[in-house]
Amino acid sequence: MPATPIASSVRYYRRGLTKVSWVPTVANKSAPTRAELNAGTELSVEVGAVDGWQVVSATVDTPTLGSKFNAKIDGAISADDSSLTLYASQTGTDVRSLLTRGTNGYVVWMDEGDTPGRTMDVFPVRVTSQVKLRTMEDAAQVQVQFAVTSEPAENVTIPA
Repeated sequence: MPATPIASSVRYYRRGLTKVSWVPTVANKSAPTRAELNAGTELSVEVGAVDGWQVVSATVDTPTLGSKFNAKIDGAISADDSSLTLYASQTGTDVRSLLTRGTNGYVVWMDEGDTPGRTMDVFPVRVTSQVKLRTMEDAAQVQVQFAVTSEPAENVTIPA
């Protein structure tokens, strides 16, 4: 008897659906309240690029003299340095006044939209820099770089 197939996914395109917000305070990263989320700032409408925002596990070799095979176990969990690139405003009123170097808070990813009952990832972060991207070809942008300061809460249910 063959194995039961995984349920078919409902595939989607991120742009126009995924929401990313800056939330200044969260009492419990594993269960942010709707009031805490509403007190944040939705950044999606100005985000032009993203980098990082992945939680990964290292592996640790566990060789034994009794085998040529080098088995592994899971090791330390980490999150890569991450960034959001947002559009700069000619007036100077943009992300630079919200996310200043040294600011602590939370970047909240709602990959399937801000829909109660679906899931989000909550990244505790510190803003490490604001980089003005200067090119001859693209619209003016500011890249905000973040250090993830503790383990992110993944697949947290979005509250009503």
